[in-house]
Amino acid sequence: MISNINGFTVFSIVLFVFVLVSVANGVRIVPQGEEWIVQRLGKYRTTLLPGLRFTIPYVDVISYKVTTKDIILDVQEQEVITRDNAVIVVNAIAFIKVTDPVKAVYGVEDYAEGIRNMIMTTLRSIVGDMELDQALSSRDMIKARLKAGVADEALDWGLTVKSVEIQDIKPSPSMQRAMELQASAERERKAMVTRAEGEKQSMILTAEARLESAKRDAVAQVTLAEASSQAIRKVNSAFGDNELPMLYLLGEKYISSLGRIAESDNAKLVLLPADLQSTLRGLFQRVNKTGPA
Repeated sequence: MISNINGFTVFSIVLFVFVLVSVANGVRIVPQGEEWIVQRLGKYRTTLLPGLRFTIPYVDVISYKVTTKDIILDVQEQEVITRDNAVIVVNAIAFIKVTDPVKAVYGVEDYAEGIRNMIMTTLRSIVGDMELDQALSSRDMIKARLKAGVADEALDWGLTVKSVEIQDIKPSPSMQRAMELQASAERERKAMVTRAEGEKQSMILTAEARLESAKRDAVAQVTLAEASSQAIRKVNSAFGDNELPMLYLLGEKYISSLGRIAESDNAKLVLLPADLQSTLRGLFQRVNKTGPA
């Protein structure tokens, strides 16, 4: 009798524990921002939305817990070759949201990794069609094309690509060194061109100055020659046939020139012409002959 009572008590306790565990397994509280995928005997049964939900214990199994909040995917840095064979380094970040949990868990093994690899592949394709300068200066265009290229595939996986941002796009270290050398060579070339242009302009201005100086010298010589010619004509007209005044003027200039030579600081020795005395004698004889007349 006592053994039967003890056996019934143990059975009751086991049954109570079993019922309690079963109820606990059948009652589910889904937090806000998540949706749970329920499988029954290995097959999709339903999706539990946030709140208090009930399932059949031991038959229904929570196979996936999918977050419906925005997911931030960091796309790792990668090297991409542009159309002109330049190597640049690009990395991006994507913001996605699960809109259909069933497609997200059953359409792809790992939707986060799938989107990340798709972004990397699409990014290589987009940048590969661009020149280096265009790729470095077209972030907005790359972003728009990248989002459009990924969005359609993401819909098949129950995902919405809200935004794709290019975090950084820059030449690779080797390409940076090559660009620095190219920029330095370009600056040196421009400096050489500038110096050559300056020298050219200087030579042109110098030649123009010499030409102008020569023209002015020629004009001055012509002017002096004309002045001398006019002076000679006036002297000739003033003296007429009498050559004595002309000889007197020439003798005076002759003696004045000798005086300036003698007064020069550089003159150590003054040489007088051998015919100086005969010239003066002849001049004075002409003066004497003319005077009494």
